[in-house]
Amino acid sequence: MSDDPIRGTEVPIIWNGRRARAFVPTLLAEAEFNVSPRTVAKCATAVAELGFGAEGMVGDLEVLGRLLLRSEGVASSFIEGIRAPIIDVVLAEQDLVDENNSAAWVAACLAATEAAFKHVGPLTEQVLLDWHRTLMTGSPLPARFVGVIRTEQGWIGGNDPTDAHLVTAPPQFLPELIADLIKFANRDDIDPIVQAAIMHGQFEVIHPFGDGNGRLGRILVGWLLCRRLSLSVAPPFSFSFAAESGAYGAGLVLYRMGNLDQWIQWFASAIQKAARVQRNLIDELQVIKSNWLHALSEGSPKLRRDSLAWQLLELLPRKLVLTSSMVENELGVSKKAALDSLRELVSRGVLVEHGGLSSGHGKPAILFVSSDLLGLAGSNPLG
Repeated sequence: MSDDPIRGTEVPIIWNGRRARAFVPTLLAEAEFNVSPRTVAKCATAVAELGFGAEGMVGDLEVLGRLLLRSEGVASSFIEGIRAPIIDVVLAEQDLVDENNSAAWVAACLAATEAAFKHVGPLTEQVLLDWHRTLMTGSPLPARFVGVIRTEQGWIGGNDPTDAHLVTAPPQFLPELIADLIKFANRDDIDPIVQAAIMHGQFEVIHPFGDGNGRLGRILVGWLLCRRLSLSVAPPFSFSFAAESGAYGAGLVLYRMGNLDQWIQWFASAIQKAARVQRNLIDELQVIKSNWLHALSEGSPKLRRDSLAWQLLELLPRKLVLTSSMVENELGVSKKAALDSLRELVSRGVLVEHGGLSSGHGKPAILFVSSDLLGLAGSNPLG
């Protein structure tokens, strides 16, 4: 494809009386993409791996889906330097901590990712704006920039457009660029990996929002893969992007230069690796749950299958962090029975006590967590 690049054009701008040049990408909606046989093969391999990963989504789909969703949101936020202990992220998901911190921002990324994966219809500008609004919940971005296409000149790197790594398209070009990108994203006559790679590259070059473009651009990838390949949840591909952040950034530069083959090949490899990560996470979850079952059935004394402790094993993967009040509300038992069962699981090595959560009234609630499950949910993308 490098022989027939889709390079954009540069347009002059004036910034505080000084000249600079902004990059306006080529429109995509009606374009044809004749990638190399090597690229076609890599994309086919990635699609096959995604299919293998989807086959592992059996049993409790809610638990498995949430595990993969959380992994993707954590890794995507990690790329942008937004990091928080996974237990804080889980508490933020359940609205149990202050919204104005990094854990809440990661939780907001998870919420936007979940909304995108569940959206089975076509992409529209309103849908895109809604996802951005969800993504930026609790962020320091001024409200006037949230859920709104930027109306100011943007750039990436540097102090201003005169020394930036990339000066993005001036605001007057954005209505046409966004409409074109949406039309391209809704096509169904292109290989899905090729389409996802090009859509992501184009979105990042346009950089249509005041902040959150990287995370939202990756959310779009997950939405497209779910839509085109009928996946219930996309694999955590941001693990691959985070692990090879230099190559990821270089690939986006290659895209901007019109070298689609190299960019798409790298992208396809990243998706392929993500599908393997998905299978590994699912396998590790099954090992953890098997260990739990062994702890309850082989420990002393053995617990009856209809005991409250056994019921908690079904609740735990969905919540990750439990308190006696949660168990009381979810299972309709007394607070004492809930607390006794939680401590029974502590004695058997399934849970550990993790400090207390203050509600501002009375004694702080004790948090009960599975260290193994939290470690699986918040694995370091680079680890």
